[in-house]
Amino acid sequence: MKLVCKGLSGKVLIVALAMGWLGQAGAQQAAPAMSPATAPATAPATASDPKATHALALDRAEAIYEAAQARCDVLAGTAHDICEADAHAARVRSEEEANAAYKNTLSAYIQARIRIAGAFHERDKTRCGALAGNDREVCLQQARATLVAAQADARADRKAIEARLDANEEKLTAEYRVALQKCDAFAGAAKDQCVSTAKTAYGK
Repeated sequence: MKLVCKGLSGKVLIVALAMGWLGQAGAQQAAPAMSPATAPATAPATASDPKATHALALDRAEAIYEAAQARCDVLAGTAHDICEADAHAARVRSEEEANAAYKNTLSAYIQARIRIAGAFHERDKTRCGALAGNDREVCLQQARATLVAAQADARADRKAIEARLDANEEKLTAEYRVALQKCDAFAGAAKDQCVSTAKTAYGK
């Protein structure tokens, strides 16, 4: 089974992954983002040039990270550490999402989710460092629980998506066989054309 987004199976994969991203986003607090007024301007890339789109996404992530670091530099102590952790987590998320979209494979999406979860876990631990006593311990335990949940969700989503892709492939194969059987009603050039049309329609 190919895990690259193509045809009907690819559409199913994209929808499922999009739902996964949304679910993960809801479980994590987003790091502060730049406002539209301060975000660096970049030229739009065309959908037909994924390499350029990917490069622009990485450049934007880098520029936003550098701007965030500049804001962190005016802080000190715990506030500085938390600011840096927020900036780093946001950068990892932007870069991993860009890399996954560029590669557009199931493995890339799942790995990106796991790496993002790890980055936000480090951010959460830094935030916990601002607390003391039992509050700090509770915070660390919650951060760990959030990480474990995100990793488990990613693995579960992978299995579910793979199962759905397999099911769709089986359905398409069955439908393709039906289409070929219908071609048997013809002969000669008409049959050849029917078979060719069926192969094109089902990507064979």
